[in-house]
Amino acid sequence: MPLTLAPFRPRLLEALKGYSRERFFKDAGAGLTVGIVALPLAMAFAIASGLKPEAGIWTAIIAGAIVSALGGSAVQIAGPAGAFIVIVYGILERYGLANLLISTACAGVLLYLLGLFKLGTLVRYVPVSIVVGFTNGIAVLIALSQVKDFLGLRIDKMPADFFSQLVVISGHLSATNLYALGLALGCLAGLFLWPRLFKREPDQTRLTARLVRALESFEALQLHRTVQVVSRVPGPIVALVTLTALAYFAGFPVETIGSRFGGIPQSLPRLALPDFSWDTVRQLFAPTLTIALLGAIESLLCARVADQISGLPRHDPNQELMAQGLANFIVPFFGGMPATGTIARTVTNVRAGATSPISGLVHALTLAVIVLVAAPLAVHVPLAVLAGILMHVAWNMGEWREFGRLRHYSHHYTLLMLGTFFLTVVFDLTVALQVGLILACVLFVRRMSSLFQVVETARDSESASFQLYGSLFFGAVAKIDPILAVVESAPQGLVIRLDVHALQSLDRSGLDVLEQLHKAVVLRGGRLVLAGLNAQPRETMTRAGFLAKVETA
Repeated sequence: MPLTLAPFRPRLLEALKGYSRERFFKDAGAGLTVGIVALPLAMAFAIASGLKPEAGIWTAIIAGAIVSALGGSAVQIAGPAGAFIVIVYGILERYGLANLLISTACAGVLLYLLGLFKLGTLVRYVPVSIVVGFTNGIAVLIALSQVKDFLGLRIDKMPADFFSQLVVISGHLSATNLYALGLALGCLAGLFLWPRLFKREPDQTRLTARLVRALESFEALQLHRTVQVVSRVPGPIVALVTLTALAYFAGFPVETIGSRFGGIPQSLPRLALPDFSWDTVRQLFAPTLTIALLGAIESLLCARVADQISGLPRHDPNQELMAQGLANFIVPFFGGMPATGTIARTVTNVRAGATSPISGLVHALTLAVIVLVAAPLAVHVPLAVLAGILMHVAWNMGEWREFGRLRHYSHHYTLLMLGTFFLTVVFDLTVALQVGLILACVLFVRRMSSLFQVVETARDSESASFQLYGSLFFGAVAKIDPILAVVESAPQGLVIRLDVHALQSLDRSGLDVLEQLHKAVVLRGGRLVLAGLNAQPRETMTRAGFLAKVETA
């Protein structure tokens, strides 16, 4: 069968057919909204990863534009993601910045090849239990990584592993900066309360509903319209602006972007090529594979969420992976970090009215304008506020209810989820994914082997009949041993009849054990009869020449 490659068909080309002015204004408004939302998150993700804030911003701009222009989803927004924080920080600690850039570029190549060879659907084979386990584990690690800035602790270098971080933080708790703690708590509380203040009733917000009904005056209606406008302002922006202003004008002694990084350059990023060698690439195989796998999982899960809530045509997973690959290959040459589809920004984009990838392009343009015009203002942003925003991201990222639902699931699901969670927290995501996938395969084999059954239906001095149910594969071949035992203990010339109409599939290991059974029967002067063969077992036996050696009924 010839190998076919996925066609390169960006969703943007389809979206532009019959594109109207009305749709453009919807996309422009959505792009402007999500661009504003992306600004504090991009800076926070970069800082939490051990990079400068501009690395996150330019990743959001460049990767966001590339994925929107070339991707397979109509409304997905790409950029730096919380899931990468732990990975990027660990790579930086172990290999350094140059090798992080090389690893990201190599992951981009791998992602592109996954899409090109139509392997996008393989990501769906990753068990949900593993996805939930490492997502919750990453959320815990993100929250832990922000404790330093949340409490305003002066720690020069944070270790990468979980227990070392706990030791270092506990040793500095006495030096907690109460001003930083107050800002972080205020930010966190505000982010939880802001959307609840403006939770909508049918035609008006809960906050003003009673006033409108009671007064029905011009002032109440004006208040209602004002609240509607205010409610559309994203919570992270409200927290960032108000708390930064408070800290600046009140003169709080807290660490800011300016005091740690010297601010954000008010210019375009420069193209720079990291030192490259094949020896380095071989050493970076594990982190490269982790970045690629996590990027693929995150982006395709995000695209599926976007399909469900937007009602737009289903995304093309292979095209999406190719676009993600190009974005991750190009971004490192401008000092960026790994990028993928981001659920929070994508959901914001959809809810703001996006109808096409144009909104993603507007989002990237919005960020670029903000950086080029307002970069000097970023020096005043307290790191404690960004820590509060990331704590909120970590909370929303985790699927904490799944822990309470474990009692309703199988032991296999529980073992996979908890195992992946603890491995992610205690070791790292690379180990968690590797062990989790291996454990998932082992448990799957065990489960499938338990479904295969051999039932004895009749036996006398001249013949014995058995019924085979399920799939006879390498994990279930030991269950043929009872038939072999009957053959070896029975008189000469015994006829063994296998009723296999319920045998759904047969692999080479299963065929091999049937050949051993046939030899044992023939050596004792007997016959093996197969009855009720299905299509797949029949085809396997025919290709191997086994069917010609036995009798069928």
